[in-house]
Amino acid sequence: MKKWKIIGNKTPSATLKEKDIVSMLLKNRGLATKKEIEQFLHPPDPHTLTAKDVGVDPKSLAKALKRLDKAIKEKESIVVYADYDADGITAGAIMWETLYKLGALVMPYIPHRVEEGYGLSHKGIDAVKEQYNPSLIVTVDHGITAWEKVEYAKSLGIDVIVTDHHVKPASPVGGPEKLPKCTMVHTTKLCGAGVSWFVAKELVETFPLSPSPFSRELLALACIGTIADMVPLIGPNRSIVKYGLAALNKTHRVGLDALIVDAGLTKGFLSTYDVSHIIAPRLNAMGRLVHAMDALRLLCTKQEDKAMLLARKLGLTNKERQQMTIDTSLHAKDIVSVRIKNNHHKKLLFVAHEEYNQGVIGLVAGKLVEEFYRPAIVVAKGEVISKASARSISGFNIVEAIRTCSDILVDVGGHPMAAGFTVETAHLSELQDRLEALAEKELTEESLTRVLRIDTELPLAKANEALWQALRDFEPFGFGNMEPVFATRGVTIVDVRLVGAEGKHLKLQIASPFTLPPSPLSYDAIAFGFGELYPKLRPDKPIDIAYSIDMNVWNGNRKLQLKIKDILL
Repeated sequence: MKKWKIIGNKTPSATLKEKDIVSMLLKNRGLATKKEIEQFLHPPDPHTLTAKDVGVDPKSLAKALKRLDKAIKEKESIVVYADYDADGITAGAIMWETLYKLGALVMPYIPHRVEEGYGLSHKGIDAVKEQYNPSLIVTVDHGITAWEKVEYAKSLGIDVIVTDHHVKPASPVGGPEKLPKCTMVHTTKLCGAGVSWFVAKELVETFPLSPSPFSRELLALACIGTIADMVPLIGPNRSIVKYGLAALNKTHRVGLDALIVDAGLTKGFLSTYDVSHIIAPRLNAMGRLVHAMDALRLLCTKQEDKAMLLARKLGLTNKERQQMTIDTSLHAKDIVSVRIKNNHHKKLLFVAHEEYNQGVIGLVAGKLVEEFYRPAIVVAKGEVISKASARSISGFNIVEAIRTCSDILVDVGGHPMAAGFTVETAHLSELQDRLEALAEKELTEESLTRVLRIDTELPLAKANEALWQALRDFEPFGFGNMEPVFATRGVTIVDVRLVGAEGKHLKLQIASPFTLPPSPLSYDAIAFGFGELYPKLRPDKPIDIAYSIDMNVWNGNRKLQLKIKDILL
């Protein structure tokens, strides 16, 4: 059950105009000044963004650019050391292609999730030393916590530039920050691909190239990484995604074209939903189950036949990943359900098992949060070492919670809403007890209640094409900038039926009270995941609905459709 929190008008008004609704939506998003509103509705071109705009220290940036310039001109061996998720893969492609285009001797490297683990490692550094003997490693999408690994690389005669967006590790009480002693380009305002693109943009501008067309093509990759990593789509991220989506829909990159075709998508109509639910999972699947290098190869190849083969490989691997996620999620949900039945339910969910694949445990943790609305930690349990992924709910900083147990952890990193860590299996029981106790102390029953933020109550007649058109200025939608949600009470059900392979969804036709089709006040609506309500829905029983406004396009025809977020009987 969700608690409705109405931000704007709680009393629907038939006199509301589109401009009044837009003003209310801007206010609901904390946008008050003319400048704030202008930058939100018309984000600046990312090429105009400065170091200050994206939260990067100008001196550190200048130092990094100078070192890269030297390495390029003196033909030093450079390794771009990326991460194995969609953000890291796109970040790696951006940095590698930029350096290669500028004439550098550069190779990409992505660690194996199981054999090497996340980020820099002794094993990974040894591997790049043996294969490429670099004098410079550039990390993308990781490195901020790898101070000891950076020192190891330096002991082998390798300089390191860290480019990262993850939260800096907390300083020990009374002690100095444990940050890498190297050149760092760091900000939490962007994702890893965003940081990589910004560094690439700044670097290209120092060389005699035509920077804008080159970096605009790379902006499509930065857009994918930004959406995939679920960073808030505000400020510079909003600029990257808005302009990056335009670049993606016009891309000439053969790897992206192949990926789009294999996924059954149409270039020119790609949305943030397509990126987050279809494109990014295919890139992620390789790093989860096999090795992420083929995903990077796909993004960088110039050969169409090779691109199609790689895109097909990503698609097949993603199908395998989907089934593994379903199976593991069902197992984990069963464990939690048994605990609930036996009154052993905790405010934080902690599930560990020997047969869990660490490539999908983050997805499974997300499924548990979605099902039970509690912070969730899922552990791939090993004989000696265990790997875990965590997902959280609003108001509970999961990475900081986990860091309170740093004394028994091997490694930890992440964000307030998602984190990962490594722990000796012998410490799992203690870790579970400590984290459950922390959650019991910090989380209230109110914080464990889902809240649906509703912008305003609205007469159904106002949910029209004119309003839908006005709302397009609020795009791109995504994490941190969710599509506007409205509520209408006392809606009449004209027709309802079950849809979907297992009848999990509802297709409705609804109308304002006292109206019948073909009145203009009747609407098509889709309610994903509400199939269980079907027996309770009747034409003689009005309902309250929360919804967003969508345009359904099918066979060249378009029709307004409401996407139901919640139904109150």
